[in-house]
Amino acid sequence: MPGFFSWISGLFASKPAKPLAKETRLFNPAGHRQEANADTSHQLARQLEEHLFCWLLDAEPSDIRKDSSTATAILDELLNRLNNRHMEELPRQPLSLPMLMRALSDETTDRQELTDIILRDPALTDQLLQIANSPYFRTSEHTIESVDQAVFMLGINGIRNVISAAIMRPMMAARNSREALFAQRVWRWGLTCARSSEQIGRLQGADSSSLFMVGLLPALSYIIVYRELQRISKVLPDGTPPGPALIHHAMARYHWTVCQLLANEWSLPPKFHASLMAAERPVPGMQHTPLADGMVIGTREVLRHARQRNLSDEDLARIVQLPPSQIEQIHGIIKTMLQNNSQSSSA
Repeated sequence: MPGFFSWISGLFASKPAKPLAKETRLFNPAGHRQEANADTSHQLARQLEEHLFCWLLDAEPSDIRKDSSTATAILDELLNRLNNRHMEELPRQPLSLPMLMRALSDETTDRQELTDIILRDPALTDQLLQIANSPYFRTSEHTIESVDQAVFMLGINGIRNVISAAIMRPMMAARNSREALFAQRVWRWGLTCARSSEQIGRLQGADSSSLFMVGLLPALSYIIVYRELQRISKVLPDGTPPGPALIHHAMARYHWTVCQLLANEWSLPPKFHASLMAAERPVPGMQHTPLADGMVIGTREVLRHARQRNLSDEDLARIVQLPPSQIEQIHGIIKTMLQNNSQSSSA
């Protein structure tokens, strides 16, 4: 890998550490015309982000806030891999994705044609049926036993979301016991943010299905960064696994970059890139995008369901730009989804 051996030798060289670049954040409020309100929004967004990482990493706030500047070598190598597109954990484009994207964007595609495309990929077929029968997507007490039945019962819009989840689920499944809790929570968080973004898009007349898929990308990027850090740390002299502060720092800095790399690697349509960019770098004073607000609401709801630190209703309204009636409507949908999953897990 270009630059890898020079990085290893640099670990032992006596040279000053590079200053850390300014972080991007998970939540980036577009701000308000009043500077005081903008400052409050950013402060609340930082709090919500910290609450999320404490839950995802099963850590205390003090663990998240520790100084990670001593890990500059790890962060530099991560950045090097990103710049050179040599991320070992970046998944390649799923084989069925291009054909599925074309079929789903074509209004003339019928149920049988879509079913035939899915059935050509046995692994996708198995995943799709599992996802369709999961509490997150199941629409009745009857088990969905075939792809044709799934398309019929869920409809084109519903099956789009199931396909997105089915494609990404294997990439986000835990590989070992060490990452089991993190992977489980990231998946739950990703689905909640995706569903929230989809619902906002529907209320605003946007493409809700593409918002569901793009809403899953930040969660997948977290898994990728987490695993890449593990790989990098193994070549260090002491082989110490990265701690919560370093993981948080790396994800906060680079997860939007990883999302864009995924969109490029998978040849996703330009609207996916536009949604990601609008959430990462919102225009001050402009209306939030469905993805940006969906991630805030989804995060708040998943933390509330898990009985974690969270934002009040008043504070939530300071970050998102939705009327209270719409926030309450989305809350009801997400609450039901999370409760159904909890009841199924405990059964």
